[in-house]
Amino acid sequence: MAIPVIYNLRSVKERWVSAIVAVLGIAGTVGVFVAMLSLAKGFKATLVSSGAPDNAMVRRAGSTSEMDSSVTLDQVKILEDAPGVAHGPNGPMVTSEIVVIAPFPMRSTGTDANVQIRGVSSRTLDVRRHVKIIQGRMFEPGLSELVVGRNATNTYSGLTLGNSVKFGGGTWRVVGIFDAGGSAFDSEVWCDARVLNQIYHRPENVFQSVTVHLNSYGDFQKFKDSVIADPRLTADVSREVEYYDKQSRTLTVLITTLGGIVAVIMGIGAVFGALNTMYSAVAERSREIATLRALGFGEGPVVVSFTIEALLISLVGGLLGCVAVLPLNGLTTGAMNWQTFSHLAFAFKITPPLLVEGVIFALLMGFLGGIFPAIRAARQPVAPALRGL
Repeated sequence: MAIPVIYNLRSVKERWVSAIVAVLGIAGTVGVFVAMLSLAKGFKATLVSSGAPDNAMVRRAGSTSEMDSSVTLDQVKILEDAPGVAHGPNGPMVTSEIVVIAPFPMRSTGTDANVQIRGVSSRTLDVRRHVKIIQGRMFEPGLSELVVGRNATNTYSGLTLGNSVKFGGGTWRVVGIFDAGGSAFDSEVWCDARVLNQIYHRPENVFQSVTVHLNSYGDFQKFKDSVIADPRLTADVSREVEYYDKQSRTLTVLITTLGGIVAVIMGIGAVFGALNTMYSAVAERSREIATLRALGFGEGPVVVSFTIEALLISLVGGLLGCVAVLPLNGLTTGAMNWQTFSHLAFAFKITPPLLVEGVIFALLMGFLGGIFPAIRAARQPVAPALRGL
């Protein structure tokens, strides 16, 4: 015979002060848990969205990122003729690129942050079709001109349309602003790769990576097999999305680990709060429990009843915590990408599955905080409690 749930609802209502304390503790823990995971998800989503599923990235074999890779112009020519490479009005849809880091002052603090400067070819917009010029124009090949991601122009001083900036020993003019759909490219500055090589006194006709647009998603393996089998090339080939997914892992794991540690520590406190609330409820209701037992309710229904009460409290706390962090969704923040040592702007990403995880975490805390008081309630001796009536 089960104890009606309405009994638990009335009990929570009568002990609303202690219940609110437990609810707030659980809500705060869930809020931190969801916020930290949404931070990690936002960082990963920003990087992964930089890649296209039908793009392949080629780097020197053994390199871990673009920063420690090198690809010569002769190798680029070989890649342009590889099977599976798409062709457009401007020829093979291939862009050879280099990456450097330059400091720019942040608008918010005035302190310098590392900005990733990407030297690209004139075909880069053919390869990365999700990138659109939204103000001004694309840079002219051979000139010291820049196009700036929309996050970069909003985050750093000087990177506004029509302005001139100095870095790397050269003077550059911002001629365009581009939108990369919220990807990592929005935090970058692009220019002509050959000009960037000259300004930084790098070897001529040596690049760091080559991005190739394929005819279709299914052409990747054919392209990769051709590149690996060519004795003139010593290259690592990966899908562009896979490359950026790997780039996101270091900081994602760090944020998730730190967030998990903080959530666990706060969760222990929330569990003790729930324990205190439920043990108090057991102490105050010893006569009620004895009466229920005398009416024929066994130990099992009593355990279930008190556990349900704890879960009700934790459910309210979990939902409250999830609602409290919803305003963070889409809020832009920034962190250093440890693979490139450049500052990356990204947004909190709160998804329905993440909110479900938060509620499950709350219910787990409620269960741990309620099961032991529930067992104690069920094992209370009936006769002594009834004598006190």
